[in-house]
Amino acid sequence: MKHYLTITLFFGLLFSLTLKAQNKPNIVLLFVDDYGWSDLNYRNKTFTTPNIDQLKKESLEFTRAYVPTPTCSPSRASILTGKEAARLQMPRHIKDEFPDGSNTKEFGIWSKDPAKRGSRNWLPLEEVTYAEKLKEFGYYNAFMGKWHLGHQPYHPIHQGFDEQTGTSNFGHPKNYYAPFFKNGPALEEYKNDKDAYLTDVLTDKAVNFINEYDKEQPFMLSLWYYTVHGPHIGRKDLIQKYLDQGMQPAYAKYHAMVETMDASVGVVRAALKEKGIDDNTVIIFTSDQGGFFENLPLAGGKRNNTLGEGGARVPMLINYPGVTKVNTECSTPIQTIDVFPTLMEIASGEKYKDNAINGVSLMPLIQQKKIKDRNLYFFRSYEDQYAAIMTGDWKLVKYFSGKYQLFNVVDDISEKNDLIDKEAKRASKMKKDLAAWEKEVYAGWEEVTEANSVFFQIPPKRKSK
Repeated sequence: MKHYLTITLFFGLLFSLTLKAQNKPNIVLLFVDDYGWSDLNYRNKTFTTPNIDQLKKESLEFTRAYVPTPTCSPSRASILTGKEAARLQMPRHIKDEFPDGSNTKEFGIWSKDPAKRGSRNWLPLEEVTYAEKLKEFGYYNAFMGKWHLGHQPYHPIHQGFDEQTGTSNFGHPKNYYAPFFKNGPALEEYKNDKDAYLTDVLTDKAVNFINEYDKEQPFMLSLWYYTVHGPHIGRKDLIQKYLDQGMQPAYAKYHAMVETMDASVGVVRAALKEKGIDDNTVIIFTSDQGGFFENLPLAGGKRNNTLGEGGARVPMLINYPGVTKVNTECSTPIQTIDVFPTLMEIASGEKYKDNAINGVSLMPLIQQKKIKDRNLYFFRSYEDQYAAIMTGDWKLVKYFSGKYQLFNVVDDISEKNDLIDKEAKRASKMKKDLAAWEKEVYAGWEEVTEANSVFFQIPPKRKSK
């Protein structure tokens, strides 16, 4: 009888744990490349984004979401680790040392960088990713798409992901029609399929993953799009309608890329619904930095004034069924480093504390509560403009040349009115806070020597004729 009771209790506990694991929500992170804050139909009617518009109607939108280092590789390092990329010594994107996208030296130095700072050529394997932490809560992790955090020895499957698909060594494809990449093994099965379009290929693979997933444990699907990064090659069947609207070819191609990406969002959501798990799946939609083209009414973007709102502010939607209030907005300034601890609280159902990261959980805001006031910091190392601090409505921007700018980005979303002289006391306090943060960040940097770095001679940009 005792043995019977022991066995009964054991299987009862096992069933309880399995049920608890099944009740944990699945998570889908849709991470778009170079997708501007303004490039949605509900902000700019020239774009066709019905699926993202619908997601907004069903979700919470963070209208002031930012990237700490708004550029390809650092943005990925931050969302993956919950750390400011500057603390990882990655103030720039990874540049290829060899034609296959690999690097043998840990750091790269750009000739045009005024500070000649070293920037990592891969994310160190000892850094803890959200995939590695989610494993502790019983999650299966799938990665699809753009990585840009190191070549093969540093790919997702070495950073906590159980599988990876479509991952290359490169920051962008050579073409959105096959063959997609100039070298490397990613998606080579499509190299002879001249009609295969990269965004659609990854979408199909995401849908297949959802359809075929049969494990008892919850999953996190990280779909990190290559699109809408250049080269701007729109799907052939969509470009003409934008040309017919009078757009220049470059804009028509970009609009076609956005429409295809939007359709992908809709297809992925439809697959979740068809599987019957949409009401137990959290969807997070965001971007890695501002857009390549104009980002009006925001100032700046990917190519210039990158720490302006147009370069650092990104779309951010979170749909947590039964938790987020539909069609709501939150204007509290946040950063993508906050995704990491938020995922941990979603996965565990408990508060998450981790002194090793810089982000804070967004769960209080998701639950329509508040989080503590804090400074947000920005840092990149390409040109004169390199650092910024945000305190509430205010942003102070710093330049190597000694120049500072101060904007109230709520009253002046286009950053037209520099208040550095009128708000001298506020500016002084923010300068001190930024200087203290920089000192703390630099203290953790390794020495970059000739032996462990490669010097990239960056040619000057050609003037347009």
